[in-house]
Amino acid sequence: MNTAPAILAVLLLSSAASFAQDKGGDHRGEGSRDVGHGHIPSHGPPPAQAQQPARPEQRAPEQGRPQESARGHEQRNYADRPGHPEVPHVHSNDQWIGHDLGRNDPRYRIDHPWEHGRFTGGIGRGHVFRLGGGSRNRFWFSGFYFSVAPDDYNYTSDWLWDSDQIVIYDDPDHEGWYLAYNVRLGTYAHVLYLGNG
Repeated sequence: MNTAPAILAVLLLSSAASFAQDKGGDHRGEGSRDVGHGHIPSHGPPPAQAQQPARPEQRAPEQGRPQESARGHEQRNYADRPGHPEVPHVHSNDQWIGHDLGRNDPRYRIDHPWEHGRFTGGIGRGHVFRLGGGSRNRFWFSGFYFSVAPDDYNYTSDWLWDSDQIVIYDDPDHEGWYLAYNVRLGTYAHVLYLGNG
């Protein structure tokens, strides 16, 4: 019995899958060792210097076309290096990529900041939580409930809502918001605290 064709087919398929994974195609950052993979930033982002995002015609060609967010705003491509996620992320040197528009960003304006109180479960590196369920609309861990900002929905499409580890950081620019950092992926999103228990 000649098994050479079957072995060759398996080798070709795994080579094609490996090549496709190396080219990116998703925004998880798994192609780069300096984003995610268990790294936990020692601090949140510094306050941003207010600036406007680059207009689409000012973008580098490899960054592609901007996409629209859940509420119709343009979403930028944050892949600052080959293999990095196309969404906001944190480098292994604790550089926060994508948190740069400052206090005047209308996407994160809240009429009643802290409406449900402030999160008291622990902020920063020493407080890692395992997601216990839900979705981007409402998720929880350890009896605390949050929701992802509508304009950040696409940033969390690869999150595992029942098992990923996250760390909560204060948002220095947007009153009423926190930043939830996904330890596995190295990406983050603005989240609103909804209360506990």
